[in-house]
Amino acid sequence: MKKTLIALAILALLGTVVFSQRSVIVERIMAKGLEKRMATDAVAKLEDGLHLALCGAGGPMPAPKASGPCVAVVAGQRVFIVDAGTDGVRNLGRMGYPSGRIEAVLLTHFHSDHIDGLGELAMVRWVSTANTAPLPVYGPEGVQRVVDGFNTAYTLDAGYRNAHHGNSVAPLSGTGMIANPFPQPALGELQTLIDDGDLRVEALAVDHFPIKPAVGYRFTYKGRSLLISGDTVKLANVEKFAQGVDLLVHEALAPNLLMMMSEAARTAGNQVMAKVTHDVLDYHTSPVEAAEIARDADVGHLLYYHIVPPLVFPGQDILFLNGADKIYSDYTIGVDGTAFSLPAGSDEIIQTKSGL
Repeated sequence: MKKTLIALAILALLGTVVFSQRSVIVERIMAKGLEKRMATDAVAKLEDGLHLALCGAGGPMPAPKASGPCVAVVAGQRVFIVDAGTDGVRNLGRMGYPSGRIEAVLLTHFHSDHIDGLGELAMVRWVSTANTAPLPVYGPEGVQRVVDGFNTAYTLDAGYRNAHHGNSVAPLSGTGMIANPFPQPALGELQTLIDDGDLRVEALAVDHFPIKPAVGYRFTYKGRSLLISGDTVKLANVEKFAQGVDLLVHEALAPNLLMMMSEAARTAGNQVMAKVTHDVLDYHTSPVEAAEIARDADVGHLLYYHIVPPLVFPGQDILFLNGADKIYSDYTIGVDGTAFSLPAGSDEIIQTKSGL
């Protein structure tokens, strides 16, 4: 009994000391954590190869684990971003991808959910490493108007930051973006955007009518390959250029779930949402159709992204797939932070992260 009382007294004393010094303890832990965070560079730790991470797995609807469409592609140590949806640049930070290392952004089309994070992404890239040149933004015809608009909107911000931090942080030569427009390639053709050394980046036409132009992108690096569909209906052109790629990253909208939403909106008397959720059915690809493309193109793995509607209920993924898993079994339903590596000189397809 006496030993027990002594032990309890010691524990009580230790508890009192810890409580009285809690601010000091928390401060030291936080300092160590911040130091480690400031030194984080997930890209530098990647082995040579082609890598992909979802900085945004969703579409225009808010979702807890699927931000606006945003895909990070790393070829060797070169970082590219395909589309810049809401929270994309913040998710890059959460994943440890330094925004200052982004070489270029490639836009698939100009729907708001694919571009609404572009201004913030360019600004963070600029000031996080004192970039001295604007961010290159590739896109089909129309990208110049988008870039000009964001540059105008951020002009005051750029002046404020330069005046506050000076050229060592915010050199005016690096502010904003520079557009790199290209004509939408014809069906059956690829438009080469980058072809230097081991890396080739190509654009292909997709069908998101009435949204024109709209493209997808194919990346090839040291024998490894991936294709990002962008928004499109099921299209033979995607299947053609996805033939044999290691990783197909394809958008997916579940018609069965959207029809449930449309009916619910109609019952609730919300005719606007009833129409919106019905109208979107005709210019996207269903999970079943994406699985058919993956099967017929003999791809290595299918990663669903631009998930519509958001998957927020347990078991909802079964309704989302609606039998797609029976058509093609090597698939992943993407969430923010889902990441894959395709090591050079290998045929491995490695899922390195399942989420943030």
